Amino acid sequence: MGFFEKIKAVLKRTTGAIGHALTFNKIDDDTLEELLEALIMADCGVETAEEIIERLKTEAKARHIRGDAEAKALLCEIIASEMEGGEFDLSGKPAVILVVGVNGAGKTTTIGKLANLFVKEGKKVLVGAADTFRAAAVEQLGVWCERAGAEMIAEKEGADPASVVYNTISAAKAKNADMIIIDTAGRLQNKKNLMDELAKIRRVIARELPDTSVETLLVIDGTTGQNGISQAKEFTAAAEVTAIAVTKLDGTAKGGVTLSVKKELGIPVKLIGVGEKIDDMDFFVPEDFAKALIEG
Repeated sequence: MGFFEKIKAVLKRTTGAIGHALTFNKIDDDTLEELLEALIMADCGVETAEEIIERLKTEAKARHIRGDAEAKALLCEIIASEMEGGEFDLSGKPAVILVVGVNGAGKTTTIGKLANLFVKEGKKVLVGAADTFRAAAVEQLGVWCERAGAEMIAEKEGADPASVVYNTISAAKAKNADMIIIDTAGRLQNKKNLMDELAKIRRVIARELPDTSVETLLVIDGTTGQNGISQAKEFTAAAEVTAIAVTKLDGTAKGGVTLSVKKELGIPVKLIGVGEKIDDMDFFVPEDFAKALIEG
């Protein structure tokens, strides 16, 4: 099963409601109201759903769209445009992706799956185990790195995370690696601690790799819905986030939460996860996601 088919499979409960709302002969107030309700129930968020409906109403009138097939195509186009954000910036060598997020969101597995994606592209990937505060974090990350075919650089539990980052960069230079992915602590005492720790890590990266790109990837558990977005806002305020990974869409999550994430955080979704296997994550393609969400 290809990744697009996996997305369609896990979003069946969402696409059913939206698809039913789009079975009509004309776009009238009743149809738009039903579709608005379906989008909200799909966890799109009220504000996002209302904006989508308003765009659909305006553009359908301008294009003289009446039937459901044309309306579905237009809705897919609108949703895809809302989700635009581009790919990871991998300029410089080694490029760096700093991964942040609360414990339990799927951060460790996301790092393993992301490493796997880049390894499959032929890139040499090193992973820095800089979450030195959580028991067993390094061991768990090591298992995923082994599966992905990526080398992990680690120190003992409780070590200085910035030291781990420095050693990872040194190893990447020596081994001519293409990519560095850095795990970070998912839970610190407060936002100031988080900001201070990440700032220290960034200083090391800036000093050792002054000309490389640095992406900060925030991992969000899709099953937490609007609550997860509120939690994510704390990280975006502290961590200079440039990309989002939405995980666990195979669980109780509804696909619309991905729209809410982009709308409310103003940060592009660049990864999406739909399962526990190492190949159950892929780079986010707005057009494919919109089609899966709407057409089923």
